[in-house]
Amino acid sequence: MDNYELIVNFFKAADKPVSAGQIAAATGIEKKEVDKIMKKLKKEEKIASPKNCYWEIKK
Repeated sequence: MDNYELIVNFFKAADKPVSAGQIAAATGIEKKEVDKIMKKLKKEEKIASPKNCYWEIKK
């Protein structure tokens, strides 16, 4: 499983909005890589931000 899939799965399993730092800490992926993947997810409109700096998967 690549980092993109790991992050998507993390979002799906999260019961509340999460920050890039929380994803990096929980998955062991460097924050720089998490930011890059989150930017791609935002562009694909797969994640949304309910509050500043926190994100969740679109349902």
